[in-house]
Amino acid sequence: MSEFRLHCFADSGNAYKVALMLELTGQDWEAVFVDFFNGQTRQQDWRDAVNDQGEVPVLEHAGKRLTQSALILEYLAEHTGRFEARNEEERREIWRWMLFDNHKFTSYYATLRFLYCLKQSGETQVTGFLRERATAAYGIVNAHLADRSFMVGERPTIADLSLAGYVFMPEDTGITLKTFSHIEAWKARLRALPGWKPPYELMPGEVAAS
Repeated sequence: MSEFRLHCFADSGNAYKVALMLELTGQDWEAVFVDFFNGQTRQQDWRDAVNDQGEVPVLEHAGKRLTQSALILEYLAEHTGRFEARNEEERREIWRWMLFDNHKFTSYYATLRFLYCLKQSGETQVTGFLRERATAAYGIVNAHLADRSFMVGERPTIADLSLAGYVFMPEDTGITLKTFSHIEAWKARLRALPGWKPPYELMPGEVAAS
């Protein structure tokens, strides 16, 4: 059995954050497929056995079971000594951006993608609202990256891996992502990291219809 077991599926950008961290740091890990679209995470036996919050990612390591991608990323940074903060000031800045990611950057975009691309809801007032909010969050990150290579200075940290959760997903959400030139340059720098792979190469599951 591998040292790390990650409960995940390829459509989950939040799981991708952890899978990418494991891959970039060269860990011995395996993916455990979660059949989200057929309701596995809503089953009480799965929640009792894996995660009472009914979500992925879930990381198993050394007898521990960890949930919530930001917490898992910090755990892995401490365990591997990679992509971690060098001091308390950096740690606060990393968490500032991971919280922004969870509340806005990933949150709005992931929900829009789920409704518009995966559930194929069509255009509604809800998707319009989410697209507006996601675009605003992307604008904030794009401006932040205008004068730095990564989210916290000139080296990648778990803040970058957190915000990278959905930016490599292939579906068309109706947002012209290429207009965010600094985010596109940042994505290229992430792709250049040794060991980088896109989500559908790291985790089990088929590419969703766009």
